Amino acid sequence: MKNTNKIPVYAVIFTILFKLIFLATQHIQEDALITWRVAQNLLDYGVIGFNGEEKISSSTTHLYMFTSYFFNLLFGKINFVYPLLIFNSILFTIGSYLLSKVLLKDVWHQAVFIFLFGILPPSIKISILGMEYGLLFFLEMSLIYFGFFREKKWALILFPILILFARIDTVIFLGIVFLVDLIWTKKIRWSYILGGILGLGVVFGFNSLYFHEVVNNTITAKQLTYDRSFTTAQNWEYFYLNYGNFWGMIKLPGAINPITWVVLVFEILAFIFIIKKKEERNRFLWMVFIFGWAKQLIFISQKSLFDWYYWVPQILLFVPILILILEQERKRKLWLSLLIIFYILPMVAFQTVHSIATGNGEWNYRRHIGLYLDSIEKDKNQWIFLEPAGYVPYFSHLKTIDEVGLVDKKIQDEIKKDKSHYKINTIKNRKPKYLLSYKDLSQDENADYYKENYKLIKEFRIKDHLKSNNKILEKIYRLKPSGTDYNLYQRK
Repeated sequence: MKNTNKIPVYAVIFTILFKLIFLATQHIQEDALITWRVAQNLLDYGVIGFNGEEKISSSTTHLYMFTSYFFNLLFGKINFVYPLLIFNSILFTIGSYLLSKVLLKDVWHQAVFIFLFGILPPSIKISILGMEYGLLFFLEMSLIYFGFFREKKWALILFPILILFARIDTVIFLGIVFLVDLIWTKKIRWSYILGGILGLGVVFGFNSLYFHEVVNNTITAKQLTYDRSFTTAQNWEYFYLNYGNFWGMIKLPGAINPITWVVLVFEILAFIFIIKKKEERNRFLWMVFIFGWAKQLIFISQKSLFDWYYWVPQILLFVPILILILEQERKRKLWLSLLIIFYILPMVAFQTVHSIATGNGEWNYRRHIGLYLDSIEKDKNQWIFLEPAGYVPYFSHLKTIDEVGLVDKKIQDEIKKDKSHYKINTIKNRKPKYLLSYKDLSQDENADYYKENYKLIKEFRIKDHLKSNNKILEKIYRLKPSGTDYNLYQRK
């Protein structure tokens, strides 16, 4: 019996080892490098910032930034990446283990759930792309398991604090969990309310005392920069073109993504079928399912296109399908086989191709731009104006002005003054030594200024990075090219 109880633990170990293969793709999300640079800025200057001694909350997550800081401290700036990615994968898989304990009784069901859940495309991305969601998923599942399943008061106080310090938008998750538990149990857990109050107090207090702002600069910058004034027709067109990012497990080119609709219908039907049985676990199913819908609908309404916002909701909405198939008393093996053959394996194959191609476009190509700048510019106090502020600033080590204002607050003043011309006004006033642009500035409306003050020193083209000695890799690179052409300008 003791050995049988260890089967889910073995599944955790096997799943982690399986997913570590994806580290070879070098698929690391651009925004992860913003957090890592903030962590290294804290290491170098003793200041949470991005450019030297200027304080700014450029990272969306304080807790993960501090975690990255400690990994830099322990392993060094060059060697910390893979230990941190492995740590993220371990945390996520432990989180899936805790979720399986809440929702499933049979240890074999738990083991299969852990593995299949862990190799869904969003689960792979959460684990190996360097973002904070591995840590966040672990904390959220720990809250559900220890706080509401095991009813430990310490968990109801501790985990809301850590979760909110990881990301402020997790107030959605905490609120849904509170409401479902209140309706289900008809009682108020005052320890949980205390944890929520302390969590909000910690994050807002930290922001106010250290950065002299209530919310993270990243939130302020995005609200200021991105235009959300859409007509009804534009809203529909926006949704139609991007819904695959919201509910889908994969990102397909074009507007038509039938896989998303099929999966969405099955998720709803599976959820309805499961909750028809009156069981205690339904409380937790309601928590994760309503959260999945609420998080996606809220972020869709705010025109949040970044796909990492939807990773956790995507996998949580898929949970009812896994449970339904695992608990089939008749023809379980058939249904499980069909799921694996026609869904899981194609999803893993797609994610493998996607990670290899994107890893090439990010690590081999965009990192190359940063390394080139690092080699030609030895004065790291020089400034570069670009978008986005991930790979290139991280590997060039130059001071950075990004177009959105995530890493530099001064550009936000220019946006407030004149949003239509804030970029050229910033360049004229700040005179950065380098400009990295998606387009040919000689064709820009301000071409005369650029021609007079800047010279093109190098063109970076993604087509030049679609080659490999390995013919299979080269075919993947060309099948799904990832990256953007850039022009690098230097001030005369």
